[in-house]
Amino acid sequence: MDTTAPTVGSNPAIDTLPATFRWGVATSAYQIEGAVHEDGRGPSIWDTYCRTPGMVHEGDNGDVACDHYHRMPEDVALIGSLGVDTYRFSVAWPRVQPGGKGPANPAGLAFYDRLVDELLGKGVDPWVTLYHWDLPQELEDAGGWPERDTAYRFADYSMLVFDALSDRVRTWTTLNEPWCSAMLGYYEGRQAPGRRDFEAAIHAVHHLLLGHGLATQRMRAAATAPTEFGITLNMAHASPATDSDADREAARRADGLSRRLYLDPLLRGHYPADVVEDLAARSVKLPVNDGDLEIINQPIDVLGVNYYSSHRFSGVDEQGRTTDAEGHPVDRAVPFGRPVTAMDWEIVPEGFTDLLVQISEEYPGVPMVITENGAAFDDALAGGVVQDDDRIEYLASHIAAVAEARSRGADVRGYFAWSLMDNFEWSYGYAKRFGLVHVDYDTQVRTLKSSALWYRDTIRRVRGR
Repeated sequence: MDTTAPTVGSNPAIDTLPATFRWGVATSAYQIEGAVHEDGRGPSIWDTYCRTPGMVHEGDNGDVACDHYHRMPEDVALIGSLGVDTYRFSVAWPRVQPGGKGPANPAGLAFYDRLVDELLGKGVDPWVTLYHWDLPQELEDAGGWPERDTAYRFADYSMLVFDALSDRVRTWTTLNEPWCSAMLGYYEGRQAPGRRDFEAAIHAVHHLLLGHGLATQRMRAAATAPTEFGITLNMAHASPATDSDADREAARRADGLSRRLYLDPLLRGHYPADVVEDLAARSVKLPVNDGDLEIINQPIDVLGVNYYSSHRFSGVDEQGRTTDAEGHPVDRAVPFGRPVTAMDWEIVPEGFTDLLVQISEEYPGVPMVITENGAAFDDALAGGVVQDDDRIEYLASHIAAVAEARSRGADVRGYFAWSLMDNFEWSYGYAKRFGLVHVDYDTQVRTLKSSALWYRDTIRRVRGR
Protein backbone atom coordinates (compact mmCIF):
# COMPACT_ATOMS: atom_id res chain seq x y z
CA MET A 1 0.00 0.00 0.00
CA ASP A 2 1.25 3.46 -0.89
CA THR A 3 1.22 5.51 2.32
CA THR A 4 2.96 8.59 0.97
CA ALA A 5 1.04 11.84 1.32
CA PRO A 6 -0.23 13.32 -1.95
CA THR A 7 1.60 16.37 -3.24
CA VAL A 8 -0.22 19.58 -2.36
CA GLY A 9 -2.12 20.78 -5.40
CA SER A 10 -1.60 17.63 -7.45
CA ASN A 11 -4.51 16.83 -9.74
CA PRO A 12 -4.05 14.77 -12.91
CA ALA A 13 -7.02 16.48 -14.58
CA ILE A 14 -4.98 19.68 -14.90
CA ASP A 15 -2.52 17.88 -17.16
CA THR A 16 -5.28 17.27 -19.71
CA LEU A 17 -5.36 20.99 -20.54
CA PRO A 18 -3.79 21.73 -23.93
CA ALA A 19 -0.42 23.41 -24.30
CA THR A 20 -2.26 26.25 -26.07
CA PHE A 21 -4.42 26.98 -23.01
CA ARG A 22 -4.19 30.63 -21.94
CA TRP A 23 -2.87 31.41 -18.45
CA GLY A 24 -3.06 34.72 -16.65
CA VAL A 25 -3.45 36.79 -13.51
CA ALA A 26 -5.88 39.63 -12.92
CA THR A 27 -6.25 42.88 -10.95
CA SER A 28 -8.39 46.01 -10.98
CA ALA A 29 -7.39 49.66 -10.94
CA TYR A 30 -8.93 50.93 -7.71
CA GLN A 31 -7.77 47.88 -5.79
CA ILE A 32 -4.08 48.30 -6.57
CA GLU A 33 -3.16 51.64 -8.14
CA GLY A 34 -3.37 54.20 -5.35
CA ALA A 35 -2.32 57.72 -6.44
CA VAL A 36 -5.95 58.81 -6.37
CA HIS A 37 -5.08 62.51 -6.27
CA GLU A 38 -2.22 62.47 -8.79
CA ASP A 39 -1.86 63.47 -12.43
CA GLY A 40 -5.36 64.83 -12.83
CA ARG A 41 -7.35 61.80 -11.67
CA GLY A 42 -10.87 62.75 -10.57
CA PRO A 43 -12.90 61.21 -7.73
CA SER A 44 -14.81 57.98 -8.25
CA ILE A 45 -17.79 56.54 -6.44
CA TRP A 46 -15.37 54.36 -4.49
CA ASP A 47 -13.42 57.36 -3.23
CA THR A 48 -16.71 58.74 -1.94
CA TYR A 49 -18.00 55.43 -0.57
CA CYS A 50 -14.81 54.79 1.37
CA ARG A 51 -15.30 58.09 3.17
CA THR A 52 -18.86 57.26 4.17
CA PRO A 53 -18.73 56.12 7.80
CA GLY A 54 -19.46 52.45 8.35
CA MET A 55 -19.26 51.35 4.73
CA VAL A 56 -15.70 49.97 4.57
CA HIS A 57 -13.85 47.87 7.14
CA GLU A 58 -11.95 50.13 9.54
CA GLY A 59 -12.49 53.08 7.21
CA ASP A 60 -9.92 51.73 4.74
CA ASN A 61 -9.62 53.26 1.28
CA GLY A 62 -7.74 52.92 -1.99
CA ASP A 63 -5.74 56.14 -1.69
CA VAL A 64 -2.45 54.20 -1.66
CA ALA A 65 -3.56 50.55 -2.02
CA CYS A 66 -0.58 48.64 -3.46
CA ASP A 67 1.02 51.81 -4.86
CA HIS A 68 1.01 50.13 -8.27
CA TYR A 69 0.86 53.51 -9.99
CA HIS A 70 4.43 54.14 -8.84
CA ARG A 71 5.66 50.54 -8.76
CA MET A 72 4.25 49.32 -12.06
CA PRO A 73 7.55 48.15 -13.65
CA GLU A 74 8.35 46.10 -10.52
CA ASP A 75 4.88 44.55 -10.61
CA VAL A 76 5.13 43.71 -14.30
CA ALA A 77 8.44 41.98 -13.60
CA LEU A 78 6.60 39.89 -10.99
CA ILE A 79 3.94 39.01 -13.55
CA GLY A 80 6.63 37.96 -16.00
CA SER A 81 8.27 35.73 -13.39
CA LEU A 82 5.06 33.70 -13.04
CA GLY A 83 5.22 32.50 -16.64
CA VAL A 84 1.72 33.68 -17.52
CA ASP A 85 0.97 34.84 -21.05
CA THR A 86 -1.80 37.33 -20.15
CA TYR A 87 -2.38 40.10 -17.62
CA ARG A 88 -5.94 41.29 -17.16
CA PHE A 89 -6.11 44.78 -15.69
CA SER A 90 -8.71 47.53 -15.61
CA VAL A 91 -8.44 51.15 -16.67
CA ALA A 92 -9.59 53.73 -14.13
CA TRP A 93 -12.27 55.80 -15.81
CA PRO A 94 -11.67 58.85 -13.54
CA ARG A 95 -7.95 58.70 -14.33
CA VAL A 96 -8.58 58.87 -18.07
CA GLN A 97 -11.66 61.11 -18.04
CA PRO A 98 -11.87 62.73 -14.59
CA GLY A 99 -15.45 63.98 -14.78
CA GLY A 100 -16.84 61.20 -16.96
CA LYS A 101 -17.14 63.35 -20.07
CA GLY A 102 -14.99 65.50 -22.31
CA PRO A 103 -11.45 64.92 -23.62
CA ALA A 104 -8.96 62.45 -22.23
CA ASN A 105 -6.54 63.34 -19.47
CA PRO A 106 -3.15 62.82 -21.19
CA ALA A 107 -1.32 61.91 -17.97
CA GLY A 108 -3.89 59.27 -17.17
CA LEU A 109 -3.69 57.63 -20.56
CA ALA A 110 0.10 57.80 -20.43
CA PHE A 111 0.18 55.48 -17.43
CA TYR A 112 -1.69 52.74 -19.29
CA ASP A 113 0.40 53.36 -22.39
CA ARG A 114 3.53 52.66 -20.33
CA LEU A 115 1.89 49.62 -18.70
CA VAL A 116 1.03 48.06 -22.06
CA ASP A 117 4.56 48.61 -23.37
CA GLU A 118 6.07 47.17 -20.18
CA LEU A 119 3.90 44.06 -20.45
CA LEU A 120 4.70 43.48 -24.10
CA GLY A 121 8.37 43.88 -23.28
CA LYS A 122 8.03 40.93 -20.87
CA GLY A 123 6.15 38.82 -23.42
CA VAL A 124 2.81 39.21 -21.63
CA ASP A 125 -0.38 40.05 -23.52
CA PRO A 126 -2.39 42.97 -22.07
CA TRP A 127 -6.10 42.24 -21.56
CA VAL A 128 -8.02 45.46 -20.88
CA THR A 129 -11.15 45.74 -18.77
CA LEU A 130 -12.67 49.16 -19.37
CA TYR A 131 -14.91 49.29 -16.28
CA HIS A 132 -14.25 47.67 -12.92
CA TRP A 133 -16.68 49.67 -10.78
CA ASP A 134 -14.93 53.06 -10.49
CA LEU A 135 -17.60 55.34 -11.98
CA PRO A 136 -16.57 59.03 -11.98
CA GLN A 137 -18.38 60.70 -9.09
CA GLU A 138 -19.74 63.44 -11.35
CA LEU A 139 -21.69 60.85 -13.32
CA GLU A 140 -23.12 59.38 -10.14
CA ASP A 141 -24.14 62.86 -9.07
CA ALA A 142 -26.05 63.06 -12.37
CA GLY A 143 -27.88 59.80 -11.58
CA GLY A 144 -25.29 57.10 -12.25
CA TRP A 145 -26.01 53.84 -14.04
CA PRO A 146 -29.78 54.01 -13.46
CA GLU A 147 -29.71 56.91 -15.97
CA ARG A 148 -29.55 56.12 -19.68
CA ASP A 149 -27.03 58.87 -20.39
CA THR A 150 -24.34 56.99 -18.45
CA ALA A 151 -24.31 54.28 -21.13
CA TYR A 152 -23.43 56.86 -23.77
CA ARG A 153 -20.80 58.42 -21.55
CA PHE A 154 -19.26 54.96 -21.11
CA ALA A 155 -19.07 54.43 -24.86
CA ASP A 156 -17.34 57.79 -25.31
CA TYR A 157 -14.82 56.98 -22.57
CA SER A 158 -14.21 53.51 -24.06
CA MET A 159 -13.23 55.07 -27.36
CA LEU A 160 -10.69 57.35 -25.67
CA VAL A 161 -8.91 54.29 -24.29
CA PHE A 162 -9.37 52.23 -27.46
CA ASP A 163 -7.92 54.94 -29.67
CA ALA A 164 -4.86 55.14 -27.43
CA LEU A 165 -4.12 51.44 -26.94
CA SER A 166 -5.75 49.39 -29.71
CA ASP A 167 -2.57 49.34 -31.76
CA ARG A 168 -1.12 46.99 -29.11
CA VAL A 169 -4.06 45.51 -27.18
CA ARG A 170 -5.95 42.67 -28.84
CA THR A 171 -8.53 41.72 -26.18
CA TRP A 172 -11.05 44.16 -24.71
CA THR A 173 -13.59 43.54 -21.96
CA THR A 174 -16.19 46.26 -21.53
CA LEU A 175 -17.57 45.58 -18.03
CA ASN A 176 -16.54 43.54 -15.05
CA GLU A 177 -19.43 41.93 -13.18
CA PRO A 178 -22.37 44.21 -14.00
CA TRP A 179 -24.44 42.24 -11.45
CA CYS A 180 -22.22 43.63 -8.68
CA SER A 181 -22.35 47.16 -10.06
CA ALA A 182 -26.14 47.08 -10.24
CA MET A 183 -27.31 44.89 -7.38
CA LEU A 184 -24.64 45.45 -4.73
CA GLY A 185 -24.22 49.10 -5.62
CA TYR A 186 -27.78 50.25 -6.21
CA TYR A 187 -29.98 47.71 -4.41
CA GLU A 188 -28.14 46.11 -1.49
CA GLY A 189 -25.96 49.14 -0.75
CA ARG A 190 -22.97 46.92 0.08
CA GLN A 191 -20.76 48.50 -2.55
CA ALA A 192 -20.40 51.94 -4.09
CA PRO A 193 -22.42 54.06 -4.51
CA GLY A 194 -24.30 52.45 -1.60
CA ARG A 195 -27.88 53.02 -2.74
CA ARG A 196 -30.84 50.79 -1.78
CA ASP A 197 -33.41 51.00 -4.55
CA PHE A 198 -34.43 47.83 -6.41
CA GLU A 199 -35.95 49.66 -9.36
CA ALA A 200 -32.83 51.80 -9.75
CA ALA A 201 -30.72 48.63 -9.71
CA ILE A 202 -32.76 47.02 -12.49
CA HIS A 203 -32.49 50.20 -14.55
CA ALA A 204 -28.74 50.07 -13.93
CA VAL A 205 -28.65 46.49 -15.28
CA HIS A 206 -30.11 47.60 -18.59
CA HIS A 207 -27.93 50.67 -18.94
CA LEU A 208 -24.77 48.75 -18.11
CA LEU A 209 -25.60 46.25 -20.85
CA LEU A 210 -26.52 49.07 -23.21
CA GLY A 211 -23.16 50.70 -22.48
CA HIS A 212 -21.45 47.41 -23.30
CA GLY A 213 -23.26 47.21 -26.63
CA LEU A 214 -22.64 50.83 -27.59
CA ALA A 215 -18.95 50.62 -26.73
CA THR A 216 -18.49 47.29 -28.51
CA GLN A 217 -20.16 48.60 -31.68
CA ARG A 218 -17.91 51.63 -31.80
CA MET A 219 -14.69 49.82 -30.95
CA ARG A 220 -15.31 47.02 -33.44
CA ALA A 221 -16.04 49.58 -36.17
CA ALA A 222 -12.79 51.41 -35.39
CA ALA A 223 -10.55 48.33 -35.11
CA THR A 224 -7.79 48.15 -37.72
CA ALA A 225 -6.38 44.78 -36.62
CA PRO A 226 -7.88 41.47 -35.44
CA THR A 227 -9.39 42.25 -32.04
CA GLU A 228 -11.52 40.32 -29.54
CA PHE A 229 -14.39 41.98 -27.67
CA GLY A 230 -16.28 40.64 -24.70
CA ILE A 231 -17.72 41.16 -21.25
CA THR A 232 -17.05 39.53 -17.88
CA LEU A 233 -19.90 38.18 -15.75
CA ASN A 234 -19.75 36.78 -12.23
CA MET A 235 -21.83 33.63 -12.14
CA ALA A 236 -22.58 30.64 -9.96
CA HIS A 237 -24.45 27.39 -10.41
CA ALA A 238 -27.85 27.67 -8.71
CA SER A 239 -29.57 24.46 -7.67
CA PRO A 240 -32.66 23.70 -5.55
CA ALA A 241 -32.05 22.58 -1.98
CA THR A 242 -34.68 19.84 -2.44
CA ASP A 243 -36.93 18.60 -5.24
CA SER A 244 -39.89 20.59 -3.91
CA ASP A 245 -41.67 22.98 -6.25
CA ALA A 246 -40.89 25.88 -3.90
CA ASP A 247 -37.15 25.16 -3.95
CA ARG A 248 -37.04 24.65 -7.71
CA GLU A 249 -38.80 27.99 -8.17
CA ALA A 250 -36.36 29.68 -5.80
CA ALA A 251 -33.40 28.33 -7.78
CA ARG A 252 -35.03 29.45 -11.04
CA ARG A 253 -35.55 32.98 -9.70
CA ALA A 254 -32.02 33.21 -8.33
CA ASP A 255 -30.49 31.93 -11.56
CA GLY A 256 -32.67 34.25 -13.60
CA LEU A 257 -31.80 37.41 -11.73
CA SER A 258 -28.07 36.71 -11.40
CA ARG A 259 -27.17 34.88 -14.63
CA ARG A 260 -29.80 34.71 -17.37
CA LEU A 261 -30.78 38.39 -16.99
CA TYR A 262 -27.35 39.14 -18.48
CA LEU A 263 -26.64 36.19 -20.77
CA ASP A 264 -30.00 36.20 -22.58
CA PRO A 265 -29.86 39.79 -23.89
CA LEU A 266 -26.15 39.53 -24.63
CA LEU A 267 -26.32 36.22 -26.50
CA ARG A 268 -29.98 35.86 -27.54
CA GLY A 269 -31.13 39.44 -27.97
CA HIS A 270 -33.94 39.41 -25.40
CA TYR A 271 -34.50 39.36 -21.67
CA PRO A 272 -35.76 36.06 -20.19
CA ALA A 273 -39.55 36.10 -20.11
CA ASP A 274 -39.81 34.51 -16.66
CA VAL A 275 -37.50 37.15 -15.14
CA VAL A 276 -39.49 39.94 -16.79
CA GLU A 277 -42.62 38.44 -15.19
CA ASP A 278 -40.89 38.21 -11.80
CA LEU A 279 -39.92 41.88 -12.07
CA ALA A 280 -43.43 42.88 -13.07
CA ALA A 281 -44.71 41.18 -9.90
CA ARG A 282 -42.56 43.69 -8.04
CA SER A 283 -43.89 46.57 -10.21
CA VAL A 284 -40.50 46.99 -11.90
CA LYS A 285 -39.90 47.20 -15.63
CA LEU A 286 -36.65 47.16 -17.58
CA PRO A 287 -36.27 50.56 -19.35
CA VAL A 288 -35.89 49.15 -22.87
CA ASN A 289 -36.14 51.56 -25.80
CA ASP A 290 -36.59 50.53 -29.42
CA GLY A 291 -33.32 49.17 -30.79
CA ASP A 292 -31.67 48.65 -27.39
CA LEU A 293 -31.65 44.87 -27.52
CA GLU A 294 -30.09 44.85 -30.98
CA ILE A 295 -27.32 47.07 -29.62
CA ILE A 296 -26.77 44.85 -26.58
CA ASN A 297 -26.76 41.68 -28.70
CA GLN A 298 -23.34 42.29 -30.25
CA PRO A 299 -21.23 39.30 -31.26
CA ILE A 300 -19.21 38.06 -28.28
CA ASP A 301 -15.67 36.98 -29.17
CA VAL A 302 -14.94 35.93 -25.60
CA LEU A 303 -17.16 35.62 -22.54
CA GLY A 304 -15.30 36.23 -19.31
CA VAL A 305 -16.50 34.03 -16.45
CA ASN A 306 -15.74 34.92 -12.83
CA TYR A 307 -16.44 32.09 -10.38
CA TYR A 308 -15.94 31.79 -6.63
CA SER A 309 -18.70 29.55 -5.24
CA SER A 310 -22.09 27.99 -5.96
CA HIS A 311 -25.37 28.04 -4.08
CA ARG A 312 -28.44 25.96 -3.25
CA PHE A 313 -31.77 27.71 -2.78
CA SER A 314 -34.95 27.14 -0.86
CA GLY A 315 -38.29 28.86 -1.41
CA VAL A 316 -39.16 28.44 2.27
CA ASP A 317 -37.58 30.40 5.11
CA GLU A 318 -36.49 28.88 8.41
CA GLN A 319 -39.93 29.60 9.88
CA GLY A 320 -41.69 27.78 7.04
CA ARG A 321 -42.89 30.94 5.24
CA THR A 322 -42.80 31.27 1.45
CA THR A 323 -42.94 35.07 1.32
CA ASP A 324 -40.89 37.71 3.11
CA ALA A 325 -42.08 40.75 5.07
CA GLU A 326 -42.64 42.69 1.84
CA GLY A 327 -44.64 39.89 0.25
CA HIS A 328 -41.89 38.78 -2.14
CA PRO A 329 -41.13 35.07 -2.67
CA VAL A 330 -38.42 33.66 -0.44
CA ASP A 331 -35.07 32.83 -2.10
CA ARG A 332 -32.98 31.49 0.77
CA ALA A 333 -29.44 30.24 0.24
CA VAL A 334 -28.93 26.87 1.93
CA PRO A 335 -25.32 25.86 2.72
CA PHE A 336 -23.82 22.69 1.25
CA GLY A 337 -21.89 22.18 4.48
CA ARG A 338 -18.52 22.53 2.76
CA PRO A 339 -15.31 24.14 4.00
CA VAL A 340 -15.25 27.90 3.47
CA THR A 341 -12.70 30.54 2.53
CA ALA A 342 -11.90 33.58 4.65
CA MET A 343 -14.80 35.30 2.87
CA ASP A 344 -17.09 32.60 4.30
CA TRP A 345 -17.72 31.38 0.75
CA GLU A 346 -18.19 27.63 0.42
CA ILE A 347 -15.67 25.77 -1.72
CA VAL A 348 -17.70 24.04 -4.45
CA PRO A 349 -15.46 23.20 -7.44
CA GLU A 350 -17.97 20.83 -9.04
CA GLY A 351 -20.36 23.79 -9.24
CA PHE A 352 -17.76 25.44 -11.47
CA THR A 353 -17.88 22.50 -13.87
CA ASP A 354 -21.68 22.46 -13.80
CA LEU A 355 -21.84 26.19 -14.51
CA LEU A 356 -19.47 26.06 -17.49
CA VAL A 357 -21.25 23.07 -19.00
CA GLN A 358 -24.62 24.74 -18.42
CA ILE A 359 -23.48 27.88 -20.26
CA SER A 360 -22.07 25.87 -23.16
CA GLU A 361 -25.29 23.88 -23.52
CA GLU A 362 -27.68 26.83 -23.20
CA TYR A 363 -25.62 29.20 -25.34
CA PRO A 364 -23.81 26.96 -27.84
CA GLY A 365 -20.64 28.21 -29.45
CA VAL A 366 -19.66 30.94 -26.99
CA PRO A 367 -15.90 30.89 -26.26
CA MET A 368 -15.11 31.37 -22.57
CA VAL A 369 -12.09 32.41 -20.53
CA ILE A 370 -12.05 32.24 -16.74
CA THR A 371 -11.24 35.87 -16.01
CA GLU A 372 -11.31 35.49 -12.20
CA ASN A 373 -11.08 32.56 -9.84
CA GLY A 374 -9.34 32.41 -6.50
CA ALA A 375 -9.79 32.55 -2.75
CA ALA A 376 -9.01 34.59 0.32
CA PHE A 377 -7.43 32.81 3.26
CA ASP A 378 -5.81 34.00 6.47
CA ASP A 379 -2.28 34.09 5.12
CA ALA A 380 0.71 34.49 7.43
CA LEU A 381 4.14 35.72 6.37
CA ALA A 382 6.71 33.81 8.44
CA GLY A 383 10.44 33.88 7.79
CA GLY A 384 9.89 35.45 4.40
CA VAL A 385 7.52 32.66 3.32
CA VAL A 386 3.72 32.40 2.94
CA GLN A 387 2.90 28.68 2.92
CA ASP A 388 -0.68 28.94 1.65
CA ASP A 389 -1.50 25.29 0.97
CA ASP A 390 -5.23 26.01 1.31
CA ARG A 391 -5.06 28.38 -1.65
CA ILE A 392 -3.04 25.88 -3.69
CA GLU A 393 -5.69 23.24 -3.09
CA TYR A 394 -8.44 25.70 -4.02
CA LEU A 395 -6.71 26.64 -7.28
CA ALA A 396 -5.90 23.04 -8.14
CA SER A 397 -9.46 21.83 -7.58
CA HIS A 398 -10.93 24.67 -9.61
CA ILE A 399 -8.49 24.42 -12.51
CA ALA A 400 -9.28 20.70 -12.56
CA ALA A 401 -12.98 21.62 -12.62
CA VAL A 402 -12.31 23.71 -15.73
CA ALA A 403 -10.54 20.76 -17.33
CA GLU A 404 -13.54 18.56 -16.53
CA ALA A 405 -15.88 21.11 -18.12
CA ARG A 406 -13.74 21.11 -21.26
CA SER A 407 -13.96 17.31 -21.40
CA ARG A 408 -17.75 17.71 -21.34
CA GLY A 409 -17.78 20.11 -24.26
CA ALA A 410 -17.38 23.58 -22.72
CA ASP A 411 -15.23 25.82 -24.90
CA VAL A 412 -12.99 27.26 -22.17
CA ARG A 413 -9.77 28.69 -23.55
CA GLY A 414 -7.98 30.12 -20.53
CA TYR A 415 -7.77 30.66 -16.78
CA PHE A 416 -6.75 33.81 -14.89
CA ALA A 417 -6.07 33.61 -11.17
CA TRP A 418 -7.53 36.27 -8.91
CA SER A 419 -5.56 38.05 -7.83
CA LEU A 420 -1.99 38.83 -8.77
CA MET A 421 -1.44 40.38 -5.34
CA ASP A 422 -3.16 41.16 -2.09
CA ASN A 423 -5.07 44.41 -2.46
CA PHE A 424 -7.95 46.63 -1.34
CA GLU A 425 -10.85 44.19 -1.13
CA TRP A 426 -13.71 46.67 -1.53
CA SER A 427 -15.96 46.82 1.54
CA TYR A 428 -13.61 44.46 3.35
CA GLY A 429 -10.76 46.96 3.08
CA TYR A 430 -7.40 45.30 3.65
CA ALA A 431 -8.75 42.54 5.90
CA LYS A 432 -8.91 39.87 3.16
CA ARG A 433 -6.04 38.59 1.05
CA PHE A 434 -6.67 36.99 -2.36
CA GLY A 435 -3.21 37.41 -3.85
CA LEU A 436 -0.64 35.00 -5.20
CA VAL A 437 1.77 37.68 -4.05
CA HIS A 438 1.79 38.90 -0.44
CA VAL A 439 1.86 42.68 0.03
CA ASP A 440 3.09 44.33 3.20
CA TYR A 441 0.94 47.45 3.14
CA ASP A 442 3.31 49.36 5.43
CA THR A 443 6.45 48.79 3.36
CA GLN A 444 4.89 47.76 0.00
CA VAL A 445 7.28 44.80 -0.10
CA ARG A 446 6.00 42.02 -2.37
CA THR A 447 6.60 38.34 -1.53
CA LEU A 448 5.71 35.42 -3.77
CA LYS A 449 3.47 33.02 -1.84
CA SER A 450 3.80 29.27 -2.23
CA SER A 451 0.67 29.41 -4.40
CA ALA A 452 2.47 31.70 -6.86
CA LEU A 453 5.31 29.20 -7.20
CA TRP A 454 2.80 26.34 -7.60
CA TYR A 455 0.92 28.28 -10.27
CA ARG A 456 4.17 29.07 -12.13
CA ASP A 457 5.27 25.43 -12.04
CA THR A 458 1.82 24.18 -13.11
CA ILE A 459 1.87 26.45 -16.15
CA ARG A 460 5.37 25.27 -17.08
CA ARG A 461 4.35 21.62 -16.76
CA VAL A 462 1.18 21.95 -18.84
CA ARG A 463 2.97 23.90 -21.56
CA GLY A 464 6.08 21.78 -21.61
CA ARG A 465 4.82 18.23 -21.72
